[in-house]
Amino acid sequence: MAEETDERIEVEDVSLPNVAVGPDPFSLAALPPDVSFVVLFFQRDHYCTNCRTQVQALADRIDEFRERDAEVVSVVPEPVDRVEAWQESYDLPYPLLADPNTEAGDAYDQPVRFGVLGKLSDFFGRMPQVVVVDRRESAPEVAYVHRGSSTFDRPEIDEILAEIDEVR
Repeated sequence: MAEETDERIEVEDVSLPNVAVGPDPFSLAALPPDVSFVVLFFQRDHYCTNCRTQVQALADRIDEFRERDAEVVSVVPEPVDRVEAWQESYDLPYPLLADPNTEAGDAYDQPVRFGVLGKLSDFFGRMPQVVVVDRRESAPEVAYVHRGSSTFDRPEIDEILAEIDEVR
C-alpha cells in the first residue's frame, strides 16, 4: 500500500538533464502519451552502493515495468558528469537524470536527515525515495510514495510492480 501521509505531493514537471535513453532534457510532459505511469527513483548520491545496486536491478527487470506501461526514471542529486559515469558503467535502458540543485528531490519532498548538515551534504542527509506518478488522467497524480529512512530502506521491485498493478 502507498505510504499514509496527511500531506499531498503535487506532481511537479521539472526539466532535468538526461544522460541515458529518452528525452533530454527530461520532463514528464516530454514522454509519449502511451506511458501511463512514471516511477521516479530518487537516489542518495553518486557514491551510494545501494543506489548503484538498485539501478542495476531495475535495468534487469525493465521489461516488467514496460509491460505495465510504466517508465522507470532514476534521479541522482549530482552534476551531469557524475551521473554520466553511472551511465558509462551500467548502460541503463531508462532515463537517468542529473539533479545537481536537488530541484526534483525538493519538489517531491525527498527526505533529508541531520538538519543543516544533511542539507549541505547529500552523502549524510538525502534518503532514497520512490514516487509512482499516474499519467492516465489529464492531470497526473501521485499514486504511491515510499520515503526511505535509511540507505537500506527501499521497497522491493515486486512491491512497486504490485502497487502499479493495484492502481491499474
